[in-house]
Amino acid sequence: MIHVGLTGWGDHHSLYADLTNKKDKLTTYASHFPIVELDATYYAVQRQETIEKWCDETHDTFKFIVKAHQYMTGHGDYRAHYDSIKDVFTAFTDMLKPMHQRGKLAFVLLQFPPWFECNPKNIRYVKFAVDLIKPYKIAVEFRNQTWFSSSYTEGTLNFLHDNNVIHSICDEPQAGQGCIPFVNRVTDSTAFIRLHGRNVHGWTQKDRTSEEWRTVRYLYDYNADELAWLKKQVDILKHKTKDIYIVFNNNSGGHAAGNAESFLDIMKIKYEGLSPKQLKLF
Repeated sequence: MIHVGLTGWGDHHSLYADLTNKKDKLTTYASHFPIVELDATYYAVQRQETIEKWCDETHDTFKFIVKAHQYMTGHGDYRAHYDSIKDVFTAFTDMLKPMHQRGKLAFVLLQFPPWFECNPKNIRYVKFAVDLIKPYKIAVEFRNQTWFSSSYTEGTLNFLHDNNVIHSICDEPQAGQGCIPFVNRVTDSTAFIRLHGRNVHGWTQKDRTSEEWRTVRYLYDYNADELAWLKKQVDILKHKTKDIYIVFNNNSGGHAAGNAESFLDIMKIKYEGLSPKQLKLF
């Protein structure tokens, strides 16, 4: 089955034109798409009560792709908040228990930073992280070109396959070492594609603390030819794997929802059973 969705549900304004209560955004989102990438967990480990609430607000077959906390992938220093890195993983996996028990956890996404290059130390860390998250299903996304250099591509894919990890296939600007090529290969019974857009200028902004960088990095609108190209890639994957998850992350300009809907039209996919729960009137 092909599952198409977006990153987060808060900023896709085109979906909420007629929505009067902002608290109903997730319920409304789930009437359009069967999956979402949950990014709030990257910034903070959520309370189980919050996870339960999000599960309650979505239909029974809805799935969450949960992004790992930034400390788990080396984006920040855990020591100011946790005694050990293992404590971070424990808190994170405990958080997921209600979602897993209700069958709404698709998998956990470990997205490593651009400076996380392919070397023995980092390979050992990926294995360490995967072992701490199991038995939950896991996808890994690299953002350093060395993992998919001519010398290491096959080794990277074999490593992911041998550890039962989903390879995150990325469409993103090709702008130096801090990006990876689109490698349309699977390492698991599940395929995963993340679409970041192709805005080279935004991707290579030097000052990552500026508001401008945040607003332009994923500023991109996929055109009809590019979506047709994506269809060809997905058609290839359909012969190789059981489930394909596709997430549009190009939302700096609000294009993700429209692109995803256009792609569903191209694929002639119409989801059944996504009718929302009764929305609150007040």
